[in-house]
Amino acid sequence: MTAAKAADDKLATTVAGIDVSEQLALTDVFVIVSASTDRQVGAIVDEVEDQLREKGAKPIRREGERDGRWVLLDFGDIVVHVQHDEEREFYELERLWKDCPEIDLGVPKRRDA
Repeated sequence: MTAAKAADDKLATTVAGIDVSEQLALTDVFVIVSASTDRQVGAIVDEVEDQLREKGAKPIRREGERDGRWVLLDFGDIVVHVQHDEEREFYELERLWKDCPEIDLGVPKRRDA
């Protein structure tokens, strides 16, 4: 998946995919990514947008960019959450959606430090 590859290219700490299609009518997949710094969050967001734009996709909506701790990119069928590691640990989106199947995104789920 392009969004996951883009995040991995920018050295995301973690990358996970969740199939939410049975639970939500608005989207099919959450790609949840984390980074260790606010600057890296921004770099991942830019790379995800650039790589998806090359495939003809533009975000319908962007949220959270001002704070730089959790940015949401809504591409319709796919919603990409790019979070600072601390936000990811606090909000635990995977736990909230634990009843939904995980998706193999073709990149390592966790990057070793």
